[in-house]
Amino acid sequence: MKKRTIHCNEIRTEHIDQVVTLNGWVHSRRDLGGVLFIDVRDREGRTQTVFDPSDVPSDVFDQAASLHSESVVAVTGKVRRRPEGTDNSKIPTGEVEIMVKELEVLNAADVLPFPVDDPETASKVNEELRLKYRYLDLRRPEMMHHLRLRSKVATATRVFMEEEGFLEVETPTLFKSTPEGAREFLVPSRVHHSQCYALPQSPQQFKQILMVSGVEKYFQLARCYRDEDLRADRQPEFTQVDIEMSFIDREDIYRLIEGLMGHVWRSALGLTIPENFRRITFEEAMNTYGIDKPDTRFGLEIHDFCDAFAKSNFKVFSGTLEKGGVIKALNAKGLADVTQGQMEALTQLAISQGAKGLAYIKVEGGEWKSPIVKFFSEEEKQALQQTLAIEDGDLILFAADAWLAACEVLGRIRLQCAELLQQRGRLSLDPDRFDFLWVTDFPLLSFDKEMNRWYSSHHPFTAPVEEDVALLESDPKAVRGQHYDLVVNGVELGGGSIRIHQPAVQRTIFEKVLQIPEDLIQARFGYMLDAFRFGCPPHGGIALGFDRLIAMLCHTLSIRDVIAFPKTAKGTCLMTESPGSVDARQMRDLHIQWRHRPKAEAKDETPSGSTP
Repeated sequence: MKKRTIHCNEIRTEHIDQVVTLNGWVHSRRDLGGVLFIDVRDREGRTQTVFDPSDVPSDVFDQAASLHSESVVAVTGKVRRRPEGTDNSKIPTGEVEIMVKELEVLNAADVLPFPVDDPETASKVNEELRLKYRYLDLRRPEMMHHLRLRSKVATATRVFMEEEGFLEVETPTLFKSTPEGAREFLVPSRVHHSQCYALPQSPQQFKQILMVSGVEKYFQLARCYRDEDLRADRQPEFTQVDIEMSFIDREDIYRLIEGLMGHVWRSALGLTIPENFRRITFEEAMNTYGIDKPDTRFGLEIHDFCDAFAKSNFKVFSGTLEKGGVIKALNAKGLADVTQGQMEALTQLAISQGAKGLAYIKVEGGEWKSPIVKFFSEEEKQALQQTLAIEDGDLILFAADAWLAACEVLGRIRLQCAELLQQRGRLSLDPDRFDFLWVTDFPLLSFDKEMNRWYSSHHPFTAPVEEDVALLESDPKAVRGQHYDLVVNGVELGGGSIRIHQPAVQRTIFEKVLQIPEDLIQARFGYMLDAFRFGCPPHGGIALGFDRLIAMLCHTLSIRDVIAFPKTAKGTCLMTESPGSVDARQMRDLHIQWRHRPKAEAKDETPSGSTP
């Protein structure tokens, strides 16, 4: 009977009595009463094969009995229905099995450093060991699922963008050093002595030049590089969906990205998300949630009590208000039962954010318990009660400081309280709920006290809100930027802005606001300013962190789980043992490179995977 090769997730009852060949890895092996059952797996799935000593040559049976997990095999046999009561409903091929007649061991595997076939055991393996043997880790079905979903979303993105009229254009990987953001990776030039390239932090300048070039609608799944401290959502090399458009305003960006996200969520998860996302300003986000990337799936909102405590007898509050600060509070509903250790941890968290301490009130047995309550008037208590809807079992937490500091302290406390409530089973977050929102109207500039100068909150190409342009020199603090962030469930998924396209405005930003010397302006951005002189259209764009996007769709907190070969928190690849040493000549070139490298003049403004 003719046999045919078939993948390991393809066999169904309609294949019964057909002779087929499976190629794959030994997923698991079981010996039940002298009969061997071996599951053979490839990237599509797995199928059970049966080695019956009464029906297979003895040498084939002995060979099967000696196989280790993850050996590569080719098995040939006839498909049959599984005996009654032995179906496996957990896998699509669970109604059938293959009675093996032939076995070819294509590559015998050694004993594995960790199991691949048991999801629960494998997921508990030390991450460093998984990264060292990443090729084994990637064989796990859940990891293969991540890679398949990543590929699927990349395709869906390209299809959507092409239908919207965008051109995919590749930009250079070897660029020049423009240290206005995170630290860069430098590459010494062999030809140009004592000079070096820089790997691009993003294609920001190139995509703006493409707008000058008349491309009008550009996108790219761009590779970006930043030499910065790593976290679960940061890698030194990452991918972003990079987008730029001409003749548009912010509304055009919002509509495009809302459509793209809807397409991606339908393609990846089969879920429908709202067509229009909520919008809040930076000021509103900070006032209400204490962070510019708020998780809005739960309450615990922050409230202002400046008016309520304007005449307070509590000197901490009155002193703060006299200095122009603010009084803010949140109600951690149902968290009055925090332990002393947990309360101390919350206090230390507040102190780590710059606070002097953490004032609180526990409401238990109808009593407000706190050393500060004795200083409160009945009117002040009533204001708290009415605004915070205080009930028995609540925990009220305060911050008294400058506006931004108070917001940020309670923002961190809010997230920690949410974790404590989740641990107690009092807060449940649906993994299939995705709260999208736009955060808008960020400050265009921030002030660096140490350097006594302004720097760009986003990047120096962000256009100010039109009505604020006149304030650039007289009141920089009040200038809002046409910058917008896409936030989902407390994760900054992307950010962008409308760009400056007039040379005069861009020069004003460089020279008079950021106070960059003329020689540095010319060295770093001269070609852009020249290009703008020859007809630059109004334009703007956004970049979405592709790795963060995939991690969210895969319900994992670490982008390392959705990158095929990620780096560790120390920026190393344990599998290939990189970075590696270089010889004396290479080291000499590196020393030349670092000796001539200009000092970075700006702070690390933008997180990996989300940018301009």
